[in-house]
Amino acid sequence: MNQFKYIQKEYIKESNLILSKKGKTFFWAKFFLSKRHAQRAIRLYRFCRYIDDIGDDSKDKQIAEKMLEQVIQQIKTGASAHPIIQDAILLFSEFKIDKTIPILLIEGVVSDLKSVRFNTEAELMIYCYKVAGTVGLMMSKLLDVTDNRALLHAIDLGIAMQITNICRDVKEDAYLNRRYLPASIIGDIEPGLLIHPDPKIQQNITSAIAKLLNIANQYYESSKSGLCFLPIRARMCVIVASALYRHIGEILKEKNYSYWTFRSSVSNRKKLSLSLMVLVKALTDSHFYKYSSKHQTDLHQPIKEHIHLDR
Repeated sequence: MNQFKYIQKEYIKESNLILSKKGKTFFWAKFFLSKRHAQRAIRLYRFCRYIDDIGDDSKDKQIAEKMLEQVIQQIKTGASAHPIIQDAILLFSEFKIDKTIPILLIEGVVSDLKSVRFNTEAELMIYCYKVAGTVGLMMSKLLDVTDNRALLHAIDLGIAMQITNICRDVKEDAYLNRRYLPASIIGDIEPGLLIHPDPKIQQNITSAIAKLLNIANQYYESSKSGLCFLPIRARMCVIVASALYRHIGEILKEKNYSYWTFRSSVSNRKKLSLSLMVLVKALTDSHFYKYSSKHQTDLHQPIKEHIHLDR
């Protein structure tokens, strides 16, 4: 084994360990992938996690923004001394991922370093596209998708998952002085009021979360139409990951969306039962085998000017 292959093997091993600790849903679903697809997905996750951690964990926002801007420049030039960025640049080049896509993701994370107070649902959707829809586009390349019709549905799955994340993490985001719930549906309230909301505004907040999760479900449903373009094992992985994420919303619903009293998570036992259930159900779902419904253009109305597809 030459030096490069040895370093690459150790890097993937280390990245897999990080995935097992910080991305448990994706770590679970990853086992349905082929080895080569799993390794590619792990490498992409490592890059995305690194970017997220800069945005979430840095104590100095100015330093964090400078670091992210440097990553953007390194991706543009195709050169970096940082091993994670080096590997990401190699990954983007190897699978012909347009540089504008990961850069858009980073720009979304940079926006988290500023005052996060979304006013409209359109602002929320644009953000979700930047930080998650772009990941769907990149994953499509890594999973050897060759039909561009799949890309719009891949974006939808990313958006659906990000909306679910936002609804689950309202309290955690509020501690970071972020309010992703749009003022248009909850009012222009400060994040601190979302940590332990006053009973007078709880109904308004829970209604907003219910609305957003219903919107997320529309995107989850749309994402199913792109399954047929994936290799069979990747298809299984995406079905499982989608179901596990979607179940987070179901748990919130069961608890009347009172996120301030608990944190929604899926147990390993439930992951196993859900995985088996959705895989069996997929065998009778036409979306699993053929492209049976076109993309709903209205789903991308708020983000159409931001979408970049390498056709």
